[in-house]
Amino acid sequence: MWCIPPQQNAAFVADMEQVLDVYQRPYDPRYPVIGMDESNKQLIGDVQPPLPVQPGQVTKEDCNDERHGTGNLFIAFEPARGQRYVAVTERRTRQDWAHFIQSIVDDFWPAAERITLVCDQLNTHYLASLYETFAPEEAHRLARKLELVHTPKHGSWLNMAEIELSALSRQCLDRRIADLVLLAREVVAWAQERNEHATTVQWRFTTADARVKLVSLYPKFLP
Repeated sequence: MWCIPPQQNAAFVADMEQVLDVYQRPYDPRYPVIGMDESNKQLIGDVQPPLPVQPGQVTKEDCNDERHGTGNLFIAFEPARGQRYVAVTERRTRQDWAHFIQSIVDDFWPAAERITLVCDQLNTHYLASLYETFAPEEAHRLARKLELVHTPKHGSWLNMAEIELSALSRQCLDRRIADLVLLAREVVAWAQERNEHATTVQWRFTTADARVKLVSLYPKFLP
């Protein structure tokens, strides 16, 4: 969802232009640009099993349900190759984020020399989380592999990973899912299918566009 801050916001445009410049970099597999985001899913179970249905019929569920807490979803998305990876955790602590970052570096993009990670300014999305989770040597190793680029406050729509989370919500999570095991299985299957087709985002919004369409955000100078 687009959320535009008040007019003449230098902090917003500074962060916005940094993100947009990152998106204009030529593709280099040694230096991938990856969007990272997170969300949650309410875990809801059935009180009564759904009624059997025939092909083409709508699932018939009891209106009563059971709440089983929430699950947290991390997503990392590389638009240049149309690849994404999703992880499910019980919580969204600094430690959970740090372990996801470790997976990004060591498991998902192990051949990368340095990863540019676009993420929002949630309080867990900083290098300090690595040092709160790992020994200094490991935290430093991971930090050296990362270039963090934060979207502006009220500007998470600039992160292409948020577009992927929206697709995940519409295509996979718009139904009852009772537990973390099923949630993890479903989102991994969703990611694998999109990866097989290299489904990506065609990003066309540039710094030049921003200076025209969002001109009110830029500080004004007297001639």
